[in-house]
Amino acid sequence: MLTRRHIRVKVMQCIYALVQSKDDSLDKQLKFLKVSIDNMYVLYLLMLSLLAELHKLAEKHVQHASKKYLASEEEYPNPAKFVENKVLLQISKNALLTGELSKRKLNNWYLNEDYIKILYREIVSSSDYKDYMAKEGSTYDEDKQLVVQLFKNVIAPNDKIYEYFEDDKLTWVDDFPIVNTYLVKRLKKLDSKANDRFFLPRLLKDEQDMEYANQLLTKTLLNDAKWEKEIEAKTPNWDNDRIAEIDSIILKMAICELLNFPSIPEKVTLNEYLEIAKEYSTPKSSIFINGVLDKLAKEYKASGQLQKVGRGLQ
Repeated sequence: MLTRRHIRVKVMQCIYALVQSKDDSLDKQLKFLKVSIDNMYVLYLLMLSLLAELHKLAEKHVQHASKKYLASEEEYPNPAKFVENKVLLQISKNALLTGELSKRKLNNWYLNEDYIKILYREIVSSSDYKDYMAKEGSTYDEDKQLVVQLFKNVIAPNDKIYEYFEDDKLTWVDDFPIVNTYLVKRLKKLDSKANDRFFLPRLLKDEQDMEYANQLLTKTLLNDAKWEKEIEAKTPNWDNDRIAEIDSIILKMAICELLNFPSIPEKVTLNEYLEIAKEYSTPKSSIFINGVLDKLAKEYKASGQLQKVGRGLQ
């Protein structure tokens, strides 16, 4: 689920948090890194469970459509077809997902059911929903297309949901688009024969990814003064105060990776950190960072410091 780029971003967030808090405890940052990565999976589970909760609310309206205390037929047309949506049924009846939510005590939507009601109102009034409901019957692919469209057009862009996650955990602000993009891709790959495990992918590809994350964080922090001198040598006309904190962190991580991770190709390292700079720093940062790293990479090659082996990992 998490790519190496996501892991790099998580490490960057940890280092930035350390700089801001002025807390130099490496153990604390390693714990923060693990929790931050784990919390990304929690966010994924919560976004997926939103679909199950919406399905449950629709079921209630089907079962009690004639009750006066519910909203009018005009506001909530009988959602029987929506309830029979084959993809929503796969998610809502997924025993492994239900078990995982229970094990982690993720009852967020039970405690905050107003968010489900807000989303449900928006879904019912959306053109995607109306077009789907207007047609008699549906194939599995049409059911899947509706769920993907509703997620992309109604659920993911919802400001209230975004604000809820932003208030809950600060790191989720950066995780939100990553998780949503991944979930859409997952939904598109879904088929009628998928088992319950399909919606519970591994957070990390293997143990090497977590080892990489820990080593990148540790080696970047323990050699901070060394990386600082490397940057100063290539920016003689720049005051340290003029280099943005995020740019400085990205540069130090990139230098650390170039020199300490022989299985990662030089080109991969340079490209990955330039992309991170484009996303998380100022518009001109990638140009500045590219210039510094290009000089350093050439110097490391010439001096024999840049030792790369194997096919490489991203």
